[in-house]
Amino acid sequence: MTKTTIGRRTLGLAAAIGLAAPSIARAQAQTLTVWHDLGDNGIAWFERLSAEFAKERPGVTVRSQSFPTDQWFGRVIGAINTNSAPDLIFNNYERVIRIQAQTNRVMDMRAVLDGVQDRAFLTEADLRVGTYRDRMIIIPMQRVQMALGARKSWLDKVGERFPVSWEDTKRVAQKFREADPDGNGRADTFGFALQAARPRDLIHMLDLFVFGAGLSHTLIDPAGNILIDQPEHATILAEFLRTYSTYRFVPPDTINHSFAEMYQVIEGGRGGMFRVGDWNVRRWDMPNTLGGDFVTGAWPQFFPARDNAVVIGGMRGVGIPENAPNRALSIAFAQFMLGKTAQQASLETVGAVVRKDLDISSLSERSQWFARANHKLVAYDFPEATHSFYPELEAQFHRRLLAAIGSPPRDMDVFIRDLAREMRETAQRLSRG
Repeated sequence: MTKTTIGRRTLGLAAAIGLAAPSIARAQAQTLTVWHDLGDNGIAWFERLSAEFAKERPGVTVRSQSFPTDQWFGRVIGAINTNSAPDLIFNNYERVIRIQAQTNRVMDMRAVLDGVQDRAFLTEADLRVGTYRDRMIIIPMQRVQMALGARKSWLDKVGERFPVSWEDTKRVAQKFREADPDGNGRADTFGFALQAARPRDLIHMLDLFVFGAGLSHTLIDPAGNILIDQPEHATILAEFLRTYSTYRFVPPDTINHSFAEMYQVIEGGRGGMFRVGDWNVRRWDMPNTLGGDFVTGAWPQFFPARDNAVVIGGMRGVGIPENAPNRALSIAFAQFMLGKTAQQASLETVGAVVRKDLDISSLSERSQWFARANHKLVAYDFPEATHSFYPELEAQFHRRLLAAIGSPPRDMDVFIRDLAREMRETAQRLSRG
């Protein structure tokens, strides 16, 4: 693409943004469509945004549709490729990467963001996360915080406080498995509710332990170095695998669990410790789930010299397909979503935001804990944005870890050393294309 072509596109986009306000002001009875995977919480959020946006743009309705994540991918890619795209797409950054990688038709949002004056709360890290191959494919809207949760009544029953170190965590997990913490007289509880079925299931859990322990990368760093046999990484990986196998801290069928099955263990009252995303709190505060019977904190501390942390496991944001049917109006709505009113609605319905100047008084104690964000935060590194081959490398890593869970190695150190060598060979082969 020539500089002249780029300049024309930039001028065209700027013109679209500049003309958005007068053209939208004249719009009547228009509908914007947003596709996301946030479920009922997301639908409630966009309903509130629709009502607020209509105050500025009379006659405009925002209609959102939520799909299971796997369906969302297929529907968005298919719609963009057949020129039947929605006006906006909303999802985690790494999921929009997949849309862009397969369609190359997600709009560059830089000029859209440039049209927002009140955006000082967005950090360089936020903007970097929103960028893929020199194109800003989302405007960041919701930092995704992931903490460790523990059932409060169970801690009280077994005489423990929320664990801090890994040794604390193992002790608590064993009591949760053996001491009948729910008092039903049956041996049906477990230390953890985790998942393992697919690569992102298992490696996501490992990511939480690694980043939560204060490390920066799980498998590979931006320079392409494989890290799993480095001393600190190897320690965490070995204990992580034992959590699934020899320690028996999880249900025996966890090797087949994905998100849905993990949530069934949590909400069914069988798992004592589990991942709590900021979006989970609103549901788990309700009487028909956990009824607020959980406390949250940082992930276990493995090394005294490193502070443990809550993990920023993703960044959700809004993108616009290049063939969006109502492009100018979509731009205006995307800009509106960063405003204080829209962000307040996001906090109260979904539990995640990027602004710091919001009212948190109406939130539950557990939601306020996330909103204050006074805990140490460590951000996931999004290796797929640096290494295009990463998903394939991760899939092989997953297969080897599953085998080690199903048949624990006699010598974990030798297993990790051999696995690191295999990962280096695979990364080198994949990087050559």
